[in-house]
Amino acid sequence: MAPQTPFIPWPTRVVVDFENSTVVVHTPDGEQRLPMSTAEAFDAVADAYLRCGWDTKYVYSFTWMGRPVIQLPDDLLRLQEVIYAVQPDVIVETGVAHGGSLVFYASLCQAIGRGRVIGVDIEIRPHNRAAIEAHEMFPLITLVEGSSVSPDTVDAVRSQISPGERVLVFLDSNHTHDHVLAELNAYGPLVTVGSYIVAMDGIMRHLPGAPRSKPDWAENNPAAAAALFASTHPEFILVEPPLPFNEGMVTRRVTYSPAAFLQRLR
Repeated sequence: MAPQTPFIPWPTRVVVDFENSTVVVHTPDGEQRLPMSTAEAFDAVADAYLRCGWDTKYVYSFTWMGRPVIQLPDDLLRLQEVIYAVQPDVIVETGVAHGGSLVFYASLCQAIGRGRVIGVDIEIRPHNRAAIEAHEMFPLITLVEGSSVSPDTVDAVRSQISPGERVLVFLDSNHTHDHVLAELNAYGPLVTVGSYIVAMDGIMRHLPGAPRSKPDWAENNPAAAAALFASTHPEFILVEPPLPFNEGMVTRRVTYSPAAFLQRLR
């Protein structure tokens, strides 16, 4: 498994030249003209896709089994690869929203015949709670309402996990650096050896100046919290999960959650 790659700034400009089958990438260091048949060209176009998708709220257009799932489709596929590899008994997700991610994880648990899901949110709106509780996947879902970093909430989650169960955690609630770091400290001890705690939405570090962004996002983001946590917790390592299948040239994930996966080593 490869260590986490360093932060790579996005290009300042990407020009797709279909006539010449090239992608022209402008960075502060100059201009590159890349053949479309290269992984580097794909990475540049993917960065443009991610930024344009953010600006147009692309992720707000998908459902999973009837529930809105505010996730990039590329990320959903990569997350199911991780879930299938880890085979968790319990998946904890902070941040419930419409419940689509909970339903997605629960449907994977049902498909592999193992696991259940705990969803945590400071406020589960009544209409979302009603829809989740009426869903056919709800028998595999437990809802915990309260601040994800409150000791009472963490204790409520911990009480749902039996000794020896394999635990995987996704952090997708408040994405400020301090809150994610507090969640990492709170839920990291629940993660079992070989499994992960995942700090979602590190894309924020690329987005200052974009719609719905804040000027401090370059530093105030989940990826920065994950890096700090890894540097102070030697039992975890910041890694890229291996691709279980890849006959192509592209190795970088197309993701809203770069530098996100913290694997427990011991």
